[in-house]
Amino acid sequence: MRIVKKYSNRRLYDTEESRYITLDELAGLVRDGADVFIQDAKTGADLTQSTLAQVILESRGGGRLLPVPLLVQMIRMGDDALAEFLGRYMSWSMELYLQAKQGSSALFPMNPFAQLPFTASSALARALMGQNPFRPKRDDARPPPPLVTPSDDDVVVEPEPTPLPPRPSASTADDVAELRRELDELKRSLRAGAPKRRG
Repeated sequence: MRIVKKYSNRRLYDTEESRYITLDELAGLVRDGADVFIQDAKTGADLTQSTLAQVILESRGGGRLLPVPLLVQMIRMGDDALAEFLGRYMSWSMELYLQAKQGSSALFPMNPFAQLPFTASSALARALMGQNPFRPKRDDARPPPPLVTPSDDDVVVEPEPTPLPPRPSASTADDVAELRRELDELKRSLRAGAPKRRG
């Protein structure tokens, strides 16, 4: 673990190289795979999160990364909701994005059209606006009302509402529970870095 001390004048001191470094150099260390711990030079307090957030916002053009409506929503959220959003959903979204991008890159040699444009910010924006691409589509969703009112000559026929699917039986619920267990097991094995073999 590389220790970097942060002074009250915002200067960063790399204790391993015994020299002051810039935010860009700190970002380079992290990009190169170094695990860093940033501590207040006076109190020893952990400043890693706030300093890495500063790296993203200042040196990586964070203003371009986060659209104004998202920033406004984040400011208006309560601290607990914001912490949950950033801690859970942003991490999950980034993990999912990187897996999809890696999978797409692996397909590229076989099919040049497989390289689809992945835009993390637009995917995140769609998810925040309720347009989650991973949520199953509902058959009973109603289309938006027409912009023009129909004339007397037009006949508007309402489609029959789609009946709701039957409630899942106990065996279906057991199957879903088993699939969830298998999915959790798969996630754990992926995070561990070695595929788990079934016996």
